[in-house]
Amino acid sequence: MFFKKKIEIKDDLIPKHVAFIMDGNGRWAKKRGLPRLVGHNAGTETIKKIVKASQNMGIGYITFYAFSTENWKRPNDEVTGLMKLLVKFVHSEIEEIHQNNIKVNVFGDIEGLPDYARVEVVGAIEKTKDNDGMQFNLALNYGGRDEIIHAVKLMLADYGNQKIQLDHVNESLFSEYLYTKGMPDPDLLIRTSGEQRLSNFLLWQLAYTEFIFEPLFWPDFNEEAYKKAIHLYQERNRRFGAL
Repeated sequence: MFFKKKIEIKDDLIPKHVAFIMDGNGRWAKKRGLPRLVGHNAGTETIKKIVKASQNMGIGYITFYAFSTENWKRPNDEVTGLMKLLVKFVHSEIEEIHQNNIKVNVFGDIEGLPDYARVEVVGAIEKTKDNDGMQFNLALNYGGRDEIIHAVKLMLADYGNQKIQLDHVNESLFSEYLYTKGMPDPDLLIRTSGEQRLSNFLLWQLAYTEFIFEPLFWPDFNEEAYKKAIHLYQERNRRFGAL
């Protein structure tokens, strides 16, 4: 009889911030002869599991790439279905999230969301704004290049109002204009489904992030796979450009 080796997680090397590109929902559904939205719905169940697992491991920040600026190009029925799933998820989970002292943040252009989705999202942000536990970030209507342009515009406005000077501009100051202001950059990025690209996600923040490309589709990603990824991360030697 063969026994699975227990995955050892070192408490002193837990990443502070883990980001996820949740890929493969549609292919998961297609493989089962189901509509794509069934796969997206299954994916929301995985989010719930990963949020709980992250909190149990003591991770301080988790970021999920939920809807990109490019996702508007998908068929209208799928986009509408995704927005309704977002509303359903937030509406059904926000009370438990709040009770667990989790703070919800949203990265991206919230104003570009449909009214019914924006109201739900803004409500979640407002409800949890004073929580000081784990921070749960959703990237919605988000693009990495768009975020950088947005930050540049804010910085130029402050320069024009004489709030900053040119010789003040450095990486640290620029980071203050990003959606991730006040947060550590992700230590670990996990992308599911086997694809190996960033897809315009957190382009500034991922400069020294460790990447793990997991072959499982997102609905199949579970706590065991998550702990395996954390273990692989802990085995790496992070040098940040030094020796």
